[in-house]
Amino acid sequence: MTTPRSVRFDEEVLSRLDRYVKEHPGSSSSSVANMFIDESLRVHEHPGIVFRAGPTGRRAALSGGPDIWEVVGALNAVRDEDPDLDDSLLLAEIGHVTGLSVAQLTTALRYYAAYPDEVDERVTSNRDVAEREERLWAAQQTILRRRKS
Repeated sequence: MTTPRSVRFDEEVLSRLDRYVKEHPGSSSSSVANMFIDESLRVHEHPGIVFRAGPTGRRAALSGGPDIWEVVGALNAVRDEDPDLDDSLLLAEIGHVTGLSVAQLTTALRYYAAYPDEVDERVTSNRDVAEREERLWAAQQTILRRRKS
């Protein structure tokens, strides 16, 4: 549910907002303002987190590092491989696999703790896309290897 709120923007901010909306068909001033305000508040609450645009939409990431869903994917893979690792060994192994420091991992996992549904949805979506792309690649290879009779 949304609640109307009157907000005054500086002319320069409003001009950039209008330009962004024109460059992103299907968006509106309200939806864009809501998105950027939400992201700004999340960045404020979770130092070290940034938001990036990409082909699958905007997503949370570590500043200068991978997307949060990628860190969580690594966490899941390490945990699946060795479910008995204690917390410190688990963090060490994820750090080894990803090249991230404990501080970066802590930042990513803190964000994940705050927004698990959002991150889990991204993990699932990206896994599904990867599986589909692998199937298409395999089918393409089969087509390329067919010999004319």
